[in-house]
Amino acid sequence: MNIAELFFEAAHKYPDRVAITYNNRQISYRQLANEVEQTAAYLKKKEIKAGDRVLVFIPMSVDLYRIVLALFYIGATAVFLDEWVSKERLRICCRLADCKAFVGIPKARIFGLFIKELREIPIKISLKGRDSAPIKIAQVEAEHSALITFTTGSTGIPKAADRSHGFLAQQFEALIKEIDPKPEDVDMPVLPIVLFVNLGIGSTSVIASFKASKPESLKPQKIADLIKRHQVNRITASPFFLRRLSEYALAADQEFSTVQKTFTGGAPVFPSEASLYVRAFPNADCKIVYGSTEAEPISAILATELIAANKDIEKGLAVGAPFKDVEIRIIDIVDAPLAKMEQHELEKMQKLAGDIGEIIVAGDHVLRRYFRNEEAFRENKIKVGAKVWHRTGDSGFIKDGQLFLTGRCKELIKAEDGYISTFLIENRLQEIPQVSCGTLIEIEGQKTLVLESDASIDDLEPQLKGFKYDRFLVQKSIPRDPRHHSKIDYAKLRLNLRD
Repeated sequence: MNIAELFFEAAHKYPDRVAITYNNRQISYRQLANEVEQTAAYLKKKEIKAGDRVLVFIPMSVDLYRIVLALFYIGATAVFLDEWVSKERLRICCRLADCKAFVGIPKARIFGLFIKELREIPIKISLKGRDSAPIKIAQVEAEHSALITFTTGSTGIPKAADRSHGFLAQQFEALIKEIDPKPEDVDMPVLPIVLFVNLGIGSTSVIASFKASKPESLKPQKIADLIKRHQVNRITASPFFLRRLSEYALAADQEFSTVQKTFTGGAPVFPSEASLYVRAFPNADCKIVYGSTEAEPISAILATELIAANKDIEKGLAVGAPFKDVEIRIIDIVDAPLAKMEQHELEKMQKLAGDIGEIIVAGDHVLRRYFRNEEAFRENKIKVGAKVWHRTGDSGFIKDGQLFLTGRCKELIKAEDGYISTFLIENRLQEIPQVSCGTLIEIEGQKTLVLESDASIDDLEPQLKGFKYDRFLVQKSIPRDPRHHSKIDYAKLRLNLRD
């Protein structure tokens, strides 16, 4: 098999349809397929072969998907790093990945001149390289690595998701069922993996000029103009992107009437934010998808259902019914590896319906391995016989067939009657006027309420009745994750408060 075959099948069915629109350039499926084949021939001429790893430093663009599809075509493995990675972490990742070749935009290649590990990569690939010699698409085993993506934290061995051709095919099928894309769709995908799905189904993708690593670069009016100009009818984006777009539309008294579906995920979405989506996209089904790098999707809920669920919210954030092709268990929260156990041991850890515990998942589209990192496997996986469960690190419970989140396991605060749910606190804080974000975090035994606001402590304190805390602080900005700029970076926040 070869995952790139999905794209070529779509190109055969819809040769004249626009595949990608980016920076006023449009490329058809026929043209992109030709360029992928020419790039694959060039890669082979550069002596890149099946099994070789190639480091890719290219932002979302036509070039990114042309290069990656060409690497898939010849059976090579594309290796990605987060664009905001520090130099030291970049060096570690390069040593770990041991890539044979490197391809990047000119800025990345200049950057590479000053980093020994990048300079030592044997082969440098031209971004514009092409060759006309015809070559056949490589047929590889389902377990053959296609894509390695590093999620680089600040300490320890970088965790890298190792996606095989077979896994990508399963993830493709899972996302197809959840998103239900149509060939005639015009999508604005801010999440890179979704653009691959579009290329496999025959949809048109409009790439917005936006870098998650630089959230200030988002220009809502320009995005709105793109949506109108290209008659975009579907948007798949981070909560930050969708919220900014919604806020702009409501402030400008503008509706996105062509948009029929929106999908967002990667961070918790609370009812007050969901209501923004519903108002800004009145003709759309706005769906919030719960998942992770290792398991996407896990569950999903319509924004209207989330808003309704908030009326009788008890102790968790509703994220909908579990995806039908995923198995979910709620187990005891344990701050230790659970890498291998027997079935009866797992059953003993399972919580009763409605009780809070850690969410674990299994399924064909759930990642089974990391690249050269046994520690990451021990910390994030549970092997029970031949089945591999993924530990999400999220806490929650299942009630009446619906999944609810209560916060990251490490951020739950123990109380006499169980746990204080950080997500419930964050939901309540977001509903306070002048508070854009907030959380409850335990530091040195003190329950600290942290609010992101321009208002003063004196103005905010009267609105905190009913909250139990030892102290509270007001910050101009609470750190967010660099990938989506949507969820609180608790580790960085804790460090900031201790400084």
